[in-house]
Amino acid sequence: MNFQEVENEARKKFKGTCRVCKVCDGVACRGEVPGMGGKGTGSAFMENIKALEKIKLNMRVIHDVSEVDTSIELFGKKLALPIMAAPITGTTLNMGGQVTEREYIEPVVVGCKNKDIYAMVGDTAVPQFLIENLEVIKENNGHGIVFIKPWENEEIISKIRDAEKAGAIAVGIDIDACGLITLKLHGTPVFAKKIDQIKELVDSTELPFILKGIMTPDEAKMAADAGVYAIVVSNHGGRVQDYAPGSADVLPEIVKAVDGKCKILVDGGIRTGVDVLKMLALGADACLIGRPFVTASFGGQTEGVELYIDRLRGDLESAMVLTGCADLKSITDRIIYKDVK
Repeated sequence: MNFQEVENEARKKFKGTCRVCKVCDGVACRGEVPGMGGKGTGSAFMENIKALEKIKLNMRVIHDVSEVDTSIELFGKKLALPIMAAPITGTTLNMGGQVTEREYIEPVVVGCKNKDIYAMVGDTAVPQFLIENLEVIKENNGHGIVFIKPWENEEIISKIRDAEKAGAIAVGIDIDACGLITLKLHGTPVFAKKIDQIKELVDSTELPFILKGIMTPDEAKMAADAGVYAIVVSNHGGRVQDYAPGSADVLPEIVKAVDGKCKILVDGGIRTGVDVLKMLALGADACLIGRPFVTASFGGQTEGVELYIDRLRGDLESAMVLTGCADLKSITDRIIYKDVK
């Protein structure tokens, strides 16, 4: 199987909810929520792509770097790549109805496990989806990270306990889901959180706690001060707020504001290993990738996921050699081309 075959098969299973475009930029699917698109005009989805496209890299080829080390330690574990599969839940509802939740998430968890990275799973308005996701993590010796929607804290803590029992290595909430239209359609209330409520969640578990959906320096600093292990700079793939900026545009100022007080993860428009390199050069510790993992799982199951991860690894390794970076610590903004006109 090659990746073009994966994409062709995925296109059939999506039944029009995703066209599997040559460039996954949110143009063809704008406004398609539920579906794969961005909310409203689709601007926030498209801005993620544009923000990364603007970044150019300095090639450096006079050096002694031939083999690169792409590994990183996060959550007390070693990952082969600074990449994780982002939490996407509800594929049955959003993406054509041809693939069940388990049929989607199991290949992602297993494929990531086989390639020494981690998948993230989530929950949604249908309780059974989280139950199935946790079962898959448990069956794979806890090889996964669990994200919970911003319900009332009592319910979140109850689900954190379920994640702990499944052996998950970390937990978190995607706080920006407080405006997710698909949850409103199901009549399930979600809420923004005050700082004391976030602290309560952080203190409720010994697992590393992640806050996903941070897009401003002040809130990044608040999250770090609340004791989170990591934040995820994310506009939720453009699916919650129209006209939000791209995550790559806001990342550098957030990095400055956090000043090393917590790990910084990022998602939004990342498609290739070169995109990963750009985000790391802007200051992120690691990246989350969403929609392409759905395509990989739908089109090729575990093999499709592994093929995609191998492609990411090849892209990243080549780009690191061509920018003179031997390991992740050597990736800094010196590799970003700055127009001095």
